[in-house]
Amino acid sequence: MTRTASTADVIVQSLISHGVDTVFGIPGVQTYPLFDAMARAGLRVIGARHEQSVAYMAFGYAQATGRTGVYSVVPGPGFLNSSAALISAYGASAPVVCITGEIPSAFIGRGLGHLHELPDQLATMRSLTKWAATVEHPGQASELTARAFYHARSGRPRPTAIAVPWDVLAAPAGAGSAVPPVPVRPPELDRSAIAEAARLLAAAEHPMIMVGGGAREAAREVAALARRLQAPVVSFRAGRGIVDDDDPYGFTSVAGFRRWAGTDLLLGIGSRLELAWFRWPGRPAGLRTILVDIDPVQAVRLQPEVSIVADAREAAAALAAELGGRPGTGPDRGAEFRAIKEQAASEFRDVGPDLDYLAAIRAALPADGFFVEEICQAGFASYFGFPVHAPRRFITCGYQGTLGFGYPTSLGVKAAFPDRAVVSIAGDGGFMFGIQELAAAVQHDLGVVAVVFNNNAFGNVLLDQKRLYEGRDVGARLHNPDFAAAAEAFGAAGYAVRSPGELEITLAKALAAGRPALIEVKTSIGDTAATPWKYLMPGWNSTPLRQPRREASGRHRAPARRRDAQQRLALAHHGLPVLVPVRVLAGDGPEVVHQRLHRLGHVEHFGGAVDLYPGPAEVVG
Repeated sequence: MTRTASTADVIVQSLISHGVDTVFGIPGVQTYPLFDAMARAGLRVIGARHEQSVAYMAFGYAQATGRTGVYSVVPGPGFLNSSAALISAYGASAPVVCITGEIPSAFIGRGLGHLHELPDQLATMRSLTKWAATVEHPGQASELTARAFYHARSGRPRPTAIAVPWDVLAAPAGAGSAVPPVPVRPPELDRSAIAEAARLLAAAEHPMIMVGGGAREAAREVAALARRLQAPVVSFRAGRGIVDDDDPYGFTSVAGFRRWAGTDLLLGIGSRLELAWFRWPGRPAGLRTILVDIDPVQAVRLQPEVSIVADAREAAAALAAELGGRPGTGPDRGAEFRAIKEQAASEFRDVGPDLDYLAAIRAALPADGFFVEEICQAGFASYFGFPVHAPRRFITCGYQGTLGFGYPTSLGVKAAFPDRAVVSIAGDGGFMFGIQELAAAVQHDLGVVAVVFNNNAFGNVLLDQKRLYEGRDVGARLHNPDFAAAAEAFGAAGYAVRSPGELEITLAKALAAGRPALIEVKTSIGDTAATPWKYLMPGWNSTPLRQPRREASGRHRAPARRRDAQQRLALAHHGLPVLVPVRVLAGDGPEVVHQRLHRLGHVEHFGGAVDLYPGPAEVVG
């Protein structure tokens, strides 16, 4: 019997055409056809015990590979359960595609209380993603799926989402043509900006390069540029490993801060420059800044002297080539930089035993293995205290700092690289957010080794409370299970250690076994003198943080509406889609909205999503 292709089949074929081989998901009644279509097509589906976990698995897959991670959950509460991972992917600039369901078409927007109904699921999706749409008709399925992948990967990678109503997902798709993957092309290099940046770089005496996740594919070019400039390359989280920590030019944030006061030019490559505007006090007088970023709005946010909107690899190579035609570099500073790094490392030894445990993990973890950090004292210390030798080996949540993200994220890393070692660290509080995923690890043979530091508390919170509130604490002390026994109950290997030496031996054994494992490290609450925060944020005190400087005159700071317009103009200037807010009155239909938008540019309407492409600018009254 010949099977008629459904909307679900069309979506699955689009996934395959985009190179997807693994989908993380939990099926439900609204998504049954999609999961059946994946099974018939031979896609690998990896499940979990919570929707947040499958989304974090997709996030980990994307972070480790650079490819798009895909997950599927039911609408409403299922989608909302996954939202922490979506905003983590948004913050970390990770390409993740969410495919969720929706209530039947006839009930959308009526507020009758259908199963898993949200008041406006599409609006909720759009608030958490770079792009989102609803597939209202089977004929849209291929195109909107292709759009989801394109937007996830084009420009600054970020999550996208599509929702398919219950009835539409199972409906016959007809004989419409499939939309192939749309090539993602970087912006054209602005040669005048490259020349101006090279002029400033050539004149600088003490330049510094700061890299973030946007430079992970430009490791070779950044290293070459660093030597051409004789500049340290400073990384914080996602940028770790772009320049090997064993390289004298590869600086952690702690070593970088030692050079900050004397820096006369800062070159940011694929970085939000968080260290410069948030963590490091004392901006050097006369500091000049150059920003290389594929996201044009970053130039509006950070206001560099020279902005280069470009792919990091192309821009770094172009800068090196442009500098090659100028006077040569100064004397080699490799020995000087190595001495600075060694001095910084000797100073932060006062962080305490967390560094010894991190050293034990580094000794046991193979060079090509992955380390997944977490929101815990050891995780904070790992930002500068765990040596990283290549990009994408240090997996981080970025600025969202989502407690509990680590273990489910590490399962996605392992799914992508089953033959490579993956170590996930966590505190006892954070690990309990996802302890149930030990079952998923065993079921799907994801041999991650979890190292759980157990001090029976949300340790960072407890230390802050006791220091700030006359020794009082509330809500920070925890009752925990026997973690090793719990792991065994799930079918994983369980161990308990009490010293860095024991951890190194046990971790090597667990990694060699290749099966899911948990190692509990029994620790105690330290004191504030041993905190990593004094190195992560010099001047740290955990009181309300300093606010952005407010100028007295509007001449120095554009009003909010003007800044918003500047951001839109920056997007339009680089040929990117612009989202324009439009007042919609009660009773307005799509035709009326389109008439209002028509004055601003060429408008296309797909599945309830309005995409506005740059056209003649005009004010909407």
